[in-house]
Amino acid sequence: MDSAIGSYICQTIDCSKPATLQCPTCIKMSLAPAYFCDQECFKRYWPIHKTYHKKQEEQDDQKNKFKFTGPLRPGKISARLFVPDHIKKPEWYLSGQPTEEMKSKLQQVVDCKTPEDIQKMRECAAIGRGALDAGHAAVKAGVTTDEIDKIVHKYIIDHDAYPSPLNYNGFKKSLCTSVNEVICHGIPDDRPLENGDIVNLDVSVYFKGFHIDLNETYFVGEVSESSKFLVEKAYTCLQKAIEICKPGTMYRDVGNVIEKYITENGLAVNRTYCGHGVGQLFHCAPTIPHYGKNKAPGFMKVGHTFTIEPMINQGTHQDILWTFDNWTAVTADGQRSAQFEHSILITEGGCEVLTARLPTSPPLDFKI
Repeated sequence: MDSAIGSYICQTIDCSKPATLQCPTCIKMSLAPAYFCDQECFKRYWPIHKTYHKKQEEQDDQKNKFKFTGPLRPGKISARLFVPDHIKKPEWYLSGQPTEEMKSKLQQVVDCKTPEDIQKMRECAAIGRGALDAGHAAVKAGVTTDEIDKIVHKYIIDHDAYPSPLNYNGFKKSLCTSVNEVICHGIPDDRPLENGDIVNLDVSVYFKGFHIDLNETYFVGEVSESSKFLVEKAYTCLQKAIEICKPGTMYRDVGNVIEKYITENGLAVNRTYCGHGVGQLFHCAPTIPHYGKNKAPGFMKVGHTFTIEPMINQGTHQDILWTFDNWTAVTADGQRSAQFEHSILITEGGCEVLTARLPTSPPLDFKI
């Protein structure tokens, strides 16, 4: 029995209580654990939950048949963590569906934040930066990404905020952890990090009605020279993109700057996943491609807030999805990928990096 059982949420869809018991069939079948608040809830949800046992067996069969592009293999994924009742939650906390987000006019129109909005986003960004730094401090060989997820989750809820990815379109974890050939949206699991790995931690926070988004890639122990080169160039291309952010800059120019620098260094920019607007919605306009000659519309204006998050690959720019989890995107050739992300505010004089590193942040593994 999990000694931290009370830190998980009841698996019943319409229940948000902390768990007190674990499904015995899941234990017997050596499946990822499932938790419930009490026997009554467990019995009520049993007709639905028992289908999970069969689904997990089918998923394991899919994994066995799946043609992986690289050496990484997924571990077991633990249950969703509990968020206290007093914390303000986004619409998908229980439903798993960002319905209102997708209907919002902000999917087509970029809003200009008010001074009050900006202050709230700065507060949200401070929590996001602290959470990412807490996760970074835990990165070492032998630590699982599930353990890092719990550290980040605790930091966020201890600051009365909500981890934005949690149950977003059914995502079970509070951050994304992308290891080696994973480009993005890796799910924390029980695989221990190994010496020579690289790992990206992607943190998003919801606080006072606003979201913030940031990520960084770290070394695990001693990594190869090619991995060091990849990670450093991924960091530098983001800095070069930020340098052009100011009122009047075309959003399409972000990709031109990034791809020019990356191709000059013999690397590739993923073309599937883009930067996005962030604020009252987790994902909204503008869309910001990271590759050159894109047709992204619009100009940066004072008060715009958005992410830039280029995903840089050692080999091909192409990706494939792990179809058995429908989240994890990996390089099509199995080579490694690295990423850094900031949330940006356009100001009168240029831009403000809301999620900037702090003097107290653990140092990166290369010279900035």
